Amino acid sequence: MAKDIKTPRSTCTDACQLGNRKVWQEGRPKCCYDCTQCPLGEITNQTDMKSCLKCPEDQWSNEKRDMCVPRIVDFLAFLEPLGVALTSVAITCAMITILVLAVFLKHRDTPVVKANNRDLSYVLLLSLLLCFSCSLLFIGHPGKVTCRLRHAAFGIVFAVSLSSILAKTITVIVAFKATKPGSNLRKWVGSRVSNTIVVFCLLVEVIICMIWQAHFPPFPDYDMKTEMGKMVLHCNEGSVIAFYSVVGFLVLLALFSFIVAFFARKLPDSFNEAQFITFSMLVFCSVWVSFIPAYLSTQGKYMVAVEIFAILASSAGLLGCIFFPKCYIILLKPDQNSRDSLIKKNPARKKAR
Repeated sequence: MAKDIKTPRSTCTDACQLGNRKVWQEGRPKCCYDCTQCPLGEITNQTDMKSCLKCPEDQWSNEKRDMCVPRIVDFLAFLEPLGVALTSVAITCAMITILVLAVFLKHRDTPVVKANNRDLSYVLLLSLLLCFSCSLLFIGHPGKVTCRLRHAAFGIVFAVSLSSILAKTITVIVAFKATKPGSNLRKWVGSRVSNTIVVFCLLVEVIICMIWQAHFPPFPDYDMKTEMGKMVLHCNEGSVIAFYSVVGFLVLLALFSFIVAFFARKLPDSFNEAQFITFSMLVFCSVWVSFIPAYLSTQGKYMVAVEIFAILASSAGLLGCIFFPKCYIILLKPDQNSRDSLIKKNPARKKAR
């Protein structure tokens, strides 16, 4: 019986192992090839495979490129260093705001607090407290509720803050003009005008947010392209136009407040809040103008961090520029917190009496 004759086997290269694919050598026989490791996100699960297999979107290749493993879900968490730092700053600023509000309530009958509508000061402080608090909605695991709530809350509370500042600025001008003999502005000195301004601006921002939430609501989404091997969980705005409409209206309010306060900055000392409002609006606008390029140039969870920083920095600017000078007088210069002191600083008011 004849022995079986085996066909000779000729190879130029050993078999390509898992995680590699064949790459034929140009100009050489087909049995000659190189073994090349699969690119990131692709694998081979058999030897001598001619091409790599792409992993599903929610998975990524391991180091050996022979198995697809689940992607790491990444987001700005409370317990990571960046999240801890931003949370600490937000809570600290909120506590400072509460202390300032307590000082104003305790000294509510003093001239410095009563000047330029103390009710607006209370509204502004409460809205700033909410501004610091709403920044916490941007930290942690994004869900359906938090995604829809975070930008709406941010837009509405900032609209209250800026409209209160605008109302305070107009109150400064009306109060000064009303001190002149024969002025017809005395009937406008009350809270009716300031309340109307706050309510009108708030309604505009609420309407923008309602349209946004009704037609293009934000939702949790995964970013697969920013970081290799990770899924960045973030809130998709739903509509970029709606998002920038909310921010744009706030910037418009800030610019209008800045312009009005700038022209009122040289009023007598007893109404010098316009000077502080001018500087606070300058800080606010600077923060948000720099926010746009910074926001567009960052990716992943750092976009959220930039947005939180803008919220905290602009809110702290308003709190510091408007209220700290008054707290300085109330707590450290009580002799200046008197009616006689205000009259001495404002000769026009003395003549009006």
